[in-house]
Amino acid sequence: MPYPQLDRHTLRIKPLSARKDKVYIEKDHVPPTAKPRPFNEQGKDIIAETVARILQAKRHNLPRMLTFGAHTIKNGLGLVLIKLIEEGWVTHLATNGAGIIHDWEFAFQGHSSEDVRGNTSRGEFGAWEETGFYINLAINVGAYQGLGYGESIGAFVEQEGLKIPEEDVLRERIQHSMTALDYEKAAAAADLLNAVHTFRLRHGWMTVKHPYKQYGIQAAAYRLKVPFTSHPMFGHDIIYVHPMNMGAAVGRTAQRDFLAFAHQVSRIDGGVYMSIGSAVMSPMVFEKSMSMAQNLAIQRGGHLDKHFMVIVDLQESHWDWRQGEPPENNPDYYLRYNKSFNRMGGEMRYLTADNRDFLLTLLQMLRKAES
Repeated sequence: MPYPQLDRHTLRIKPLSARKDKVYIEKDHVPPTAKPRPFNEQGKDIIAETVARILQAKRHNLPRMLTFGAHTIKNGLGLVLIKLIEEGWVTHLATNGAGIIHDWEFAFQGHSSEDVRGNTSRGEFGAWEETGFYINLAINVGAYQGLGYGESIGAFVEQEGLKIPEEDVLRERIQHSMTALDYEKAAAAADLLNAVHTFRLRHGWMTVKHPYKQYGIQAAAYRLKVPFTSHPMFGHDIIYVHPMNMGAAVGRTAQRDFLAFAHQVSRIDGGVYMSIGSAVMSPMVFEKSMSMAQNLAIQRGGHLDKHFMVIVDLQESHWDWRQGEPPENNPDYYLRYNKSFNRMGGEMRYLTADNRDFLLTLLQMLRKAES
């Protein structure tokens, strides 16, 4: 017998306009020309080496991947990330589910970052109509269209809306796909039909204005055809509070993003991987992708060993990671994600830095190197 489940349709969901936020993107964004705080000599050397590796990878058309936690977006660094992809320095962006949400809320209303403690106490944390409804709807429609998670939101923001198919069209897609034994398409169409029917959505184009989309990283990535992948964990993000959330659509789009990420890792030999303030998602997704990539490389008689990784976080480290993994009696042994990266081949550097200072310095040094 199935476990009893909470009915999200009985929740009191409030309009997003009723929420008080902490970060306003027009006021709090970081301009790409802002002055970063200076680094010590070791930090300067690591960034200079990263710049050289990116330039080399760019010349050979190899991946330059940048994975980051939600704070990078919440800290107002969207325009810096956009410049990194606009100018061709970075070829793949990746974040977690919270990063996707902050980026969308900035594009939609210009502010994000609610009071978690206070709103949880009031039973309001995450219970916001527009965020839950629109992001989940975009994911449902994206799954039907064969898009990834980040791509679905990027298309929604950039196009300022999405198309809701007619119920009869969805039923025909289900029948045709079942006849053609394309069960994946049939299931995605059935999920969207469920959403359309449950929420009585009118078919046709649904316009949703995003007046601050110039700050939207996902929109820029979609416009520039640069992969921006999302790697969520179920139940971690506020969109799971809303009844529009449908697990199958999340799974389909997130799986596509994972495989798109893994494809880039399979080409990483000679490329660059940067992990900024992501202590769990980045190493976990990278290590599975690297294992699959090595599996394929070994089948071809090769091995991926020439990639360069730079790991940036606020937590201090005094260990020279080029020496391998620190011993158990060293405090840095407990930087578990660094241990994880250190086991993945290639060369790794660790830099204790604020994400703002690192990304600003990186962008400005790359510009200077090419000028």
